[in-house]
Amino acid sequence: MISIFRRRVARLAATTLASGLVVTGAIATAGSASADENARGTGGATAKLGGLTDYGQVDIKEADGSRWSVGRAGLFEMRVQQGGTLSTYCIDLRTGAKQGYNYKEVGWGESSLHNNADAGKILWILENSYPKVGVNDLAGKVGAKGLDKSDAAAATQAAIWHFSDKVTATPADADAKLLTEYLLDKAEALKEPEASLSLSPSSVAGKSGDKLGPITVGTNSSAATLSLAPGAPAGSRIVDKDGKPVESAGDGAQVFLDVPAGTADGTTDLIARAATEVPLGRAFVSTDGPSQTLILAGSSRSSVTTKATAAWAKKGAIPAVSVANDCVKGGVSVLATNEGDEDWTFDLKGTKYTVPAGGTKTVTVPVAEDAAYDFTVTGPNGFEKSFKGVLDCKTATPGTKPTVAPSEAPSPVASENPATGGSTGSTTGDGDLAETGSSSATPMIAGAAAALVVIGGGAVFFLRRKKAAGQ
Repeated sequence: MISIFRRRVARLAATTLASGLVVTGAIATAGSASADENARGTGGATAKLGGLTDYGQVDIKEADGSRWSVGRAGLFEMRVQQGGTLSTYCIDLRTGAKQGYNYKEVGWGESSLHNNADAGKILWILENSYPKVGVNDLAGKVGAKGLDKSDAAAATQAAIWHFSDKVTATPADADAKLLTEYLLDKAEALKEPEASLSLSPSSVAGKSGDKLGPITVGTNSSAATLSLAPGAPAGSRIVDKDGKPVESAGDGAQVFLDVPAGTADGTTDLIARAATEVPLGRAFVSTDGPSQTLILAGSSRSSVTTKATAAWAKKGAIPAVSVANDCVKGGVSVLATNEGDEDWTFDLKGTKYTVPAGGTKTVTVPVAEDAAYDFTVTGPNGFEKSFKGVLDCKTATPGTKPTVAPSEAPSPVASENPATGGSTGSTTGDGDLAETGSSSATPMIAGAAAALVVIGGGAVFFLRRKKAAGQ
């Protein structure tokens, strides 16, 4: 946010002086906050945040009556790492966005929507507004003949903020305002969408010679392609419940890893791939650091990849460990299972825990909101598994300053967009993005503009006096 302010003041100062007058999920996703449910599984698209594509001004009124404006509110573009593009809106108004940050697809239970009773209404807006519905159709529905893409994006964002951040958000454009009013009047709760691709659970274990699993495939494509990671032991196969080899599986199918008896103790990954459109309404949270939470509004056909880990041994303890953000408990939930015939003891942040043979244990690691975490689970015989991520479960509260660090390198001045009369919001590097939330610097910018006008006028007066004295 500081960098946004500095860049704007710099541009404003320059004008003043010149004129004399401004998809592989690294962390298990979960459909609910409970770490003990078998819904825990890796999955979903991963993408890098780009710039704003369509946007307009939205005026914000807080619950306490205070007002401020977002100059560029609208639609972001994201690039899927394995191929494809996504369009997203903001659902965290008071947190800045960081261009170039990596994001992962998660369920509502791992985002700020986990306790939002209006989350389903946001999904209805996405299904019934821009870009899912064309501008001409929207203009006809609300009687807004001058509606364009920028207006439609700003109107949709304003309606979403009404439910995600509990504010009164009003587009500055009259046609856009009509669309926002229509969306708020018609919105009704829809059911949360499933992940674009998932494997649940994300970690299984057992004895060599047994089928390890089941692992349930979740996908909105016709089928996901299945394979074992390079280096998997000879003779290992992915099979169905009857032991028949499978190379692909549809939604809800259960698969197993068949490791030959006598295979040396070890681990491997089962990899699933699918070409699909990510479902509207899926949340996206940053994995690189604090950055506003986003919600999917549109998807090209994208390549999504995910994996599940399988471990086996001939005897003794056979552990498996997975994690998920637990927004209810305010931390990261670690689920450890032991499919062996001996107890297994592991160390987590200096504390030892024991999982009995055939049992499970859940430990919640407290993590502050918007804080990054990095911890390792260790155990006997060299067992070691590390987990990194960011806990992002809440929208920033009114009056909260953006938690985004300023850009390490200044971004170039954004080019003017003739279609909207504003700047594109596209920058290079990992700096703060154009607005779409977190625009509390507006009063400071206005003050800076006034100060620069005074300075400019003073400079002109001083130069005229100096010239007169020298004549």
